[in-house]
Amino acid sequence: MKNIIKLFLPFLVFSFVIIACSTVALTGRNQLNIIPSSEMLAASFQQYNEFMHANKTSSDANNTRMVKRVGLNIQNAVQRYFAANNMTDRLAGYSWEFNLIENPDINAWCMPGGKVVVYTGILPLTQDESGLAVVMGHEIAHAVADHGSERMSHVLLTQLGGMALSEALSSQPQQTSSLLLGLYGIGAQVGVLLPYNRTQESEADRLGLIFMAMAGYNPSVAVNFWERMAAEKQGQEPIEFLSTHPSDRTRIADIKTHLPEAMKYFKK
Repeated sequence: MKNIIKLFLPFLVFSFVIIACSTVALTGRNQLNIIPSSEMLAASFQQYNEFMHANKTSSDANNTRMVKRVGLNIQNAVQRYFAANNMTDRLAGYSWEFNLIENPDINAWCMPGGKVVVYTGILPLTQDESGLAVVMGHEIAHAVADHGSERMSHVLLTQLGGMALSEALSSQPQQTSSLLLGLYGIGAQVGVLLPYNRTQESEADRLGLIFMAMAGYNPSVAVNFWERMAAEKQGQEPIEFLSTHPSDRTRIADIKTHLPEAMKYFKK
């Protein structure tokens, strides 16, 4: 009996993966996603609340208003774009928030459900509102494309025996919480951080440019921003933001190929 199970196990796993496949909103790419949206959002909100409780929001009123303003503009763009593509239901359960955290690290992230955090350390590189829109548009694109759920699904299958996310949080709370935080580069240690793959990065770059353009920001500034990030990386210790977001010539070249499409959504 055991030999029979071993014989058919690869086929059972393959069948499970096929059944668990979903599609990325707006791009149509097939992705592995075994986590119900309700579970992912609940876990995300819990981790976000714990993070906000443990960290200090910025006392800089002007920059805080800028982060919230850019966030709301991109949120509205995302909602319009999803509505135009008959996918409003994919944003069900979202509870958008935009916060600026007092932290010198060069970092920013968006959790499932629209929980966006920007660190003060990245503002010198974003320079202005348009540069900030590049970062926030990109991070929000990762979230609405369900990249976090996709990566966590792989972890549940390969590292946690295929158990449900709620079960993993219950039976292995510390390990699972660390993995969830590692999905977004939040306080992750080397070996825990789960980098986006090239396909996910390309999707986030493309969609992020469209979202910022619809929000009224010129997407062409993305080239200069990523060039600044690449320059910052030279001779420096690994930057947390870049540990999951590779900044290289290939990325910048790809962004340039996406610009004509994004510019169609930009109205001066």
